[in-house]
Amino acid sequence: MHATTEGGAMRAVILSGSGCTADPWHPYPETSAELAGIARAAGFDVEIVLDPLRGLADLADGVRVVIVNAGDPEGPLPEGAPDPGEPAAELVARAADAFDAALERGVGILAVHSAASTLRELPAYGEALGGRWIAGHSWHPEFGEAHVHVVGNHRIADGLEDFRVLDERYTDLPLTGVIEPIAEHEEGGIRHPLVWARELGRSRLVYSGLGHDARSYDSAANRDLLHRALRWLAQVPAPSAGHGLADAGFPA
Repeated sequence: MHATTEGGAMRAVILSGSGCTADPWHPYPETSAELAGIARAAGFDVEIVLDPLRGLADLADGVRVVIVNAGDPEGPLPEGAPDPGEPAAELVARAADAFDAALERGVGILAVHSAASTLRELPAYGEALGGRWIAGHSWHPEFGEAHVHVVGNHRIADGLEDFRVLDERYTDLPLTGVIEPIAEHEEGGIRHPLVWARELGRSRLVYSGLGHDARSYDSAANRDLLHRALRWLAQVPAPSAGHGLADAGFPA
């Protein structure tokens, strides 16, 4: 269930879609491997966990960043996959407690693409995201070349330029909290939030609506954005003011 890498100064856990958080559309083994490579390049020792609830329930205090790359537990399963059934109430309770404790002590969270629809058993996760995929309301244009507009003044965006990527673009995710926009995409003449950051007390979160499959990570600019996001997320417990990145290898 677990895959580990060589030791490093910072620890990251990737919660990868499997079981009830797998779906017919997203190749989570491929995309989690890509995310692991980006995290290693950003200085992390990486562990991939194939059960998101279990990964949270067993989350060690020393984990600096949690990367969520999993699907909707209420959605369809891959063709031929056995129904895993409902998760045990005890496991959900442990995961909820561990997530609350991590937010309290300070943790970085990188939530990617379908992570906007996962871990529905944990209301606190949805609140932390600041936006949710809502079935029947949220949607995405067909997979294809996407133009990503870098916006805002967050330090992650400093020096980044607009870029193109082969991907889906999650659209109309109702926002439930204040976000700091990093990137948007345009559809039907309307700009939609695509990448954003949030400060959650001692914790930090970045959500990216990109990452449908491995082709998303063929974009050097997208990899750079995620690299910079991980370095910002690593600065937890979060400083009391500002978005300085000097301690994470960025100019102040």
